[in-house]
Amino acid sequence: MTTIDFYTHVTDRLAVAARLAAKAVAAHGSARILTPDPATTDALDRLLWVAPATGFLPHCRIDSPLAGQTPVWIDHRTEHSGPAAVLVNLHAEPPPFFSRFERLAEIVGVDDAAAGRERYRFYRERGYVLRAHDMSERG
Repeated sequence: MTTIDFYTHVTDRLAVAARLAAKAVAAHGSARILTPDPATTDALDRLLWVAPATGFLPHCRIDSPLAGQTPVWIDHRTEHSGPAAVLVNLHAEPPPFFSRFERLAEIVGVDDAAAGRERYRFYRERGYVLRAHDMSERG
């Protein structure tokens, strides 16, 4: 069963997604980041080119010819047919394919707490074990 972690009270959702993707690649070899829209996909793509400043996280879009050789996929498409190690969700809804993944990281921003509570309820009602990490306590 998919392990689900909620990261709550997040002020910079893209920065947290980038950090979680880097950790996922180090621990599991791959990650998928689901964004809510093309603009967020573009913004995250730009961020991953410059952060971390001392490294580079190889990433691409799902339809890239290099997707099979790239450890991080970022896209707003709500389908997935590739590796299924870690999924980082920035979307307001639970991804329809989340149960294919070993781990799911739900990032809940300070401005989208209501949607985060709905996703939490959705997973809990289906019997998933949920862990919460309050990011307001971290500098």
